[in-house]
Amino acid sequence: MWGLLLTLATFAPAARQGQGAPGASVLGLGPPRTTEAPISPSALPSSPAPPPAGKKNGGSPAGPTSPTGTSPQRVRVRVIKKKKVIVKKRKKLASPSPLVTARPPMTTSPAGTIDLPEAQEPGCPPLGLESLRVSDNQLEASSSQSVGLGPHRGRLNIQSGLEDGDLYDGAWCAEEQDAEPWLQVDARHPVRFSGIITQGRNSIWRYDWVTSYKVQFSNDSRTWWGSRNRSSGMDAVFPANSDPESPVLNLLPEPQVARFIRLLPRTWLQGGASCLRAEILACPVSDPSDPFPETPALASSDPLDFRHHNYKAMRKLMKQVNEQCPNITRVYSIGKSYQGLKLYVMEMSDHPGEHELGEPEVRYVAGMHGNEALGRELLLLLMQFLCHEFLRGNPRVTRLLTETRIHLLPSMNPDGYETAFRRGSELVGWAEGRWTQQGIDLNHNFADLNTPLWEAEDDGLMPDTVPNHHLPLPTYYTLPNATVAPETRAVIEWMERIPFVLSANLHGGELVVSYPFDMTRTPWAARELTPTADDPVFRWLSTVYAGTNWAMQDPDRRPCHNQDFSLHGNIINGADWHTVPGSMNDFSYLHTNCFEITVELSCDKFPHENELPQEWENNKEALLTYLEQVRMGIAGFVRDKDTELGIADAVIAVDGINHDVTTGVCGGEGMVEAWEGFRLGRRLRIMEPGSCFSLLSAWGGDYWRLLTPGDYMVTASAEGYHSVTRSCRVTFEEGPVPCNFHLTKTPKQRLRELLAAGAKVPPDLRRRLERLRGQKD
Repeated sequence: MWGLLLTLATFAPAARQGQGAPGASVLGLGPPRTTEAPISPSALPSSPAPPPAGKKNGGSPAGPTSPTGTSPQRVRVRVIKKKKVIVKKRKKLASPSPLVTARPPMTTSPAGTIDLPEAQEPGCPPLGLESLRVSDNQLEASSSQSVGLGPHRGRLNIQSGLEDGDLYDGAWCAEEQDAEPWLQVDARHPVRFSGIITQGRNSIWRYDWVTSYKVQFSNDSRTWWGSRNRSSGMDAVFPANSDPESPVLNLLPEPQVARFIRLLPRTWLQGGASCLRAEILACPVSDPSDPFPETPALASSDPLDFRHHNYKAMRKLMKQVNEQCPNITRVYSIGKSYQGLKLYVMEMSDHPGEHELGEPEVRYVAGMHGNEALGRELLLLLMQFLCHEFLRGNPRVTRLLTETRIHLLPSMNPDGYETAFRRGSELVGWAEGRWTQQGIDLNHNFADLNTPLWEAEDDGLMPDTVPNHHLPLPTYYTLPNATVAPETRAVIEWMERIPFVLSANLHGGELVVSYPFDMTRTPWAARELTPTADDPVFRWLSTVYAGTNWAMQDPDRRPCHNQDFSLHGNIINGADWHTVPGSMNDFSYLHTNCFEITVELSCDKFPHENELPQEWENNKEALLTYLEQVRMGIAGFVRDKDTELGIADAVIAVDGINHDVTTGVCGGEGMVEAWEGFRLGRRLRIMEPGSCFSLLSAWGGDYWRLLTPGDYMVTASAEGYHSVTRSCRVTFEEGPVPCNFHLTKTPKQRLRELLAAGAKVPPDLRRRLERLRGQKD
């Protein structure tokens, strides 16, 4: 027995040293050395008030206990009790699960034993530093290097600006001369603190992170007690970070009920500063003596499934919605991810599987970046809501589904989401899961059509030689070895197959709506205002969403990271924010008829599921109102004056706007089936995802042109027809203004059709052609 004690005592210093040392340096120079904060009696009071009643260690002092003051008998008893537990736990620590970023909190007793926390009650949500539910005035610190490194910047995943030293640095950092730094959070009400998540400083210029820290609690911010090692009674020292970005979770050895919590950095990267970002895990508790009632839990009155759904759960939910509302829903796949997961779409319409003449098509796309999970859940909630409300007879939802065909793609990057989901909402960090399994950022993976557009404009070739719409894919992009993700190819084919009019791309990590162009016109410019020809329409669409989003309209909210978008109505030109070559927004505008914006939904990319009800309430009205904007502008049909058949690929041009749209055009798969259905005069139902959805539009000649209120001169033209121009007035009244066109074939076109049919040329037409030839001679 004494041999075992001597062995454990021998390894005690090594265990103590290892717990505070980080792993390999991000610079690849081996384990960084740490700077230790001096320990003084003032840092950890030697005789604090006891913690709340009911705690096992209520009578133990919070300050450090001298090893020499511990009786040998007491040490011997503790080691004997823990003998079996120590062996079992150490084996588990030797090979941690690859899915867990956090290291369990380890503290060493004077006898060298390592205490590990017992199983904690799961489910304690974040207090809300990252999501901004914790306000700036709830955060305090012992000191700060600058205003931009104040305690309000000590939030998990907060991002700095490009320049250090401004008002938006990437962490809380204590002053260098601060010997006893601390960051304090006021929960405003007693809560049960259960864990802490920390990161280092976000900066492209510096490396700063804390490698170990202690934790204290208080109910009045004056008297404090520490989180203690159960076996020794000493204050627990928690291992922190070994790089700036990876979140590290530490569960408390025993949850503590208190109002205030302090993090006291003990060591940090040598040569760096005491800097950290944090999130606090805490469960609400009842306190009858509290004169201030606790803030009610975030909730929604809608009976929806408020939780995060992995691929299997998402597929199951979409199937359930389809079974609940089979007459207005259809689930189909547009392709597969690199790992073979299907890209499922929920279609919602009164005639699912059909393109109805005169009915516009709208889409929402989420999950382009796999770790930005809120958009995915909002679309799953939206499909549930539309189904429930349609069954209840909600007139607004009924009209929306009978006058619009809605397509919801909740996960464009399912591979990336699965990676993020396995890490968990608080441990996934800022970037893990963003890219596809191939390492491709899908929002930079679409063809760059901006460059050929602007080159044609500079050379004076537009629109006579080069069209200002439906720009073709560049040759390099279609090569077999082109770096194009299968997810991107699937979405492009989807865009080309369905005549979408309006779209929104749901992202996360900010609270702002951005609109095209996303790429700067000046080469290599990091940011530059680069509007489209339809800038008023895009600003209108962006303002509609931002103006009906509860979070964006909260006058008391603080900026998420390093820009205050509320100063400009929470909207911004994408290129004026940061340039994004190959974005889906720009591609959609230049390659199809579809107008698309990007919605950054929340400061937190992957909010905890207990925040989903509030996020749904924040976005519900905005999601519905944005869908209704497809009715703004003009819409109608372009038909042959003689046959009343729709004209395929007719161009709709608006004077003063250098961007045209077209009636539907299609080819390839589904052509024969579509033509046969049209010839027999029956309603066309094209069910397969590879079929030609827009062919009926070609024969019907329907179009939609989004415009803001005003008077416009609109011209419809098509090959083989005389152009027609008419005035169309767009009002503020709801619904598109009808603006129909009947085109007459040119004589040359009539002649072509007669000759193609094997008919003889009529004498009057022959004489007319001869006179025209004579005039030319």
